[in-house]
Amino acid sequence: MSTSQFSYSSARLRRVEYLQFGVFSPDEVRQMSVTKQIKVNDRIIPDGITRPETFINGQPVIGGIGDPRMGTCDFRARCKTCDCTYSGSGAKVNDCPGHFGHIELARPMFHVGFIKICKQILSCICFHCSKVLVDERDHRFRAAMRQKNGQRRLKMVYEICKNKGMCEYGDESNMEKVQEGWNLGLQGGITNEQAPKDVGHGGCGGRLPKYRQVGISLQVEFPETMEDIPGSGDKKQNLPADKVLSIFKNITDADCIALGFNPRWARPDWLILTLIPVPPPHVRPSVAIDGAARGEDDLTHNLASIVKANLALLNCVKKGEPSHIISQFEQLLQFNLSTFVNNEQPGLPQAQQKSGKPLKTMRQRLRGKEGRIRGNLMGKRVDFSARTVITADPNLAIDQVGVPRSIAMNLTVPERVTPFNMVLMHQLISRGPLEHPGAKYIIREDGNRIDLRYIKSKSELALKCGWIVERHLRDDDYVLFNRQPSLHKMSIMAHRVKVLDWSTFRLNISVTTPYNADFDGDEMNLHVPQSMTARAEAQELMSVHKNIITPQRNAPVMGIVQDSLLGVQKFTKRNIFVEKDLVMNMLMWVYTWDGKVPTPAILLPDKSQAGQYRPIWTGKQIMSTILPNINFIGYCSTHESDQNKKDCDLPFRRKMSPRDTHVIIQNGELLAGIIDKKTIGPGAGGLIHNTVLELGHDEAKRFLGTIYSHIRMT
Repeated sequence: MSTSQFSYSSARLRRVEYLQFGVFSPDEVRQMSVTKQIKVNDRIIPDGITRPETFINGQPVIGGIGDPRMGTCDFRARCKTCDCTYSGSGAKVNDCPGHFGHIELARPMFHVGFIKICKQILSCICFHCSKVLVDERDHRFRAAMRQKNGQRRLKMVYEICKNKGMCEYGDESNMEKVQEGWNLGLQGGITNEQAPKDVGHGGCGGRLPKYRQVGISLQVEFPETMEDIPGSGDKKQNLPADKVLSIFKNITDADCIALGFNPRWARPDWLILTLIPVPPPHVRPSVAIDGAARGEDDLTHNLASIVKANLALLNCVKKGEPSHIISQFEQLLQFNLSTFVNNEQPGLPQAQQKSGKPLKTMRQRLRGKEGRIRGNLMGKRVDFSARTVITADPNLAIDQVGVPRSIAMNLTVPERVTPFNMVLMHQLISRGPLEHPGAKYIIREDGNRIDLRYIKSKSELALKCGWIVERHLRDDDYVLFNRQPSLHKMSIMAHRVKVLDWSTFRLNISVTTPYNADFDGDEMNLHVPQSMTARAEAQELMSVHKNIITPQRNAPVMGIVQDSLLGVQKFTKRNIFVEKDLVMNMLMWVYTWDGKVPTPAILLPDKSQAGQYRPIWTGKQIMSTILPNINFIGYCSTHESDQNKKDCDLPFRRKMSPRDTHVIIQNGELLAGIIDKKTIGPGAGGLIHNTVLELGHDEAKRFLGTIYSHIRMT
């Protein structure tokens, strides 16, 4: 791209090609930090943040948690780095964005988010020479090298190496050199320079310990024949982070790649904390209380605890305190660093305020519905949308949504004027914005908009072909209906509008399953497509009846539920009979009825009239009038218990069931069986599934809609 389009920057614009995630190296954190060593009033302020105080006498402390070089949250102050101010929620382009500082740790520490990965890496490399324990001679290792995903490659290499007991010295056929390397390994291992490069694996021959994660620390257990860490006589002990860091620093770039790391963006030794970045005050603003006192953010409290523990550990090391004293302060610093990242770790006490309330640290701010990701970043403001409570309406088809009239009069659909819709557009304009269906705006060819609220004689407006009329939402318009969280593609589908009174969205209860919705106060979103292309995509790709089959498990995601399911089950029992007057009424509710009345199953003598007979139909016959024209054989839910009887192996039981549990449909006629959830519910291999596969989505939609109206009539 050419020159900059922004007045506040002269940098050239570039198109973003890809996004690379990585781990900050210690040098990058120091370069990013603004808390460098400076001289103030003949006093040298050391590098990093070294004081736990934020303010003294109302002024931010240089070198403290509220260092003014990191920015300010005070409207009256200026940033000591960029000399900009802070404008709060109404921030301007030239306001201070905040700058990171850093804390230099007295000892290396584990990062709670990487400690599991550190254990895997340690199991893949030699404790003595830091070499990967396998090479190209192993076909499993060659397969792992073909894996491009770094996380999966590390997992594959870990599965190969986790049971290794020795770092191979050379070719296994050269037993003398192997024994020599074994002996050297018992003495503490040898370096890569000492190991010969022309034979086999080229390791040091040292015996390998076993690693175990215990909370926020690592334990190492050495073999009986192996010398432990110098200075200790225990075979099982804690593995300090500085020892892990020294092992990781000896890993070559080639071995980093073999472990799934890109040395440019992340090295294993960067997973160990030697310093931590400190977020600017904009992330953790303080609040002035009664003019003098200040209420600090939870992150600031946690950072102050880290600085205090770090200073105490540094003083102990300088004074040469005993190792058990230093170990206690190391554990305290490790605890504060871990709770700074995640204050809800199992088996670890929570960092708390003075009131006993747990601190809300980094992970708690990011995760959850109210976190930064879902609460601030994943949402987007959109126009032409509506939101209200949902309620059930069995009178609607499965692909319809009931829209309140007030919403339909507020949302608009742009429709271009043509010779074919000129009369209709005139009618909508004459009704205006206050009568449904009407129109709200007219957009001319030059882009000027006419607001019909301020036009008195609307019927006298002369329309021209090519103008756009923004009309009210009306029946059979396609809209997108969404319920959050959107977990799969059926969480947002296209429905046909049905404008209704009252103030809730209404939908058929069969559609609640893919939305994971219920009617205890759930709200849903409606979006109106604003172009013919969007409407066509919604109608052809996102319609409800075209998403009956979920690609997740190749089975229907919706079916007959609740009272309609119970009605179908009762109606198809073999002891259900229907009189003529009810049959005639029910047939009138069948949209695709061909006008032919089924032959009565029984002719009962009429007691009131001698020689006359009353025709009676079975429930199965009436159900057959709405079934799709398919062949189907299945079983109802009670068939399994029926099969447990002693005579279950009789020949006639394989075709017919005395309890009417064997469902047989031939050419769309129900011959036997009770239709229940197993047959007509949202399950694989059922009646709805077979209807979609054999007759298509439209026939499945008709079948589901007819059942609701039919059963409701009965």
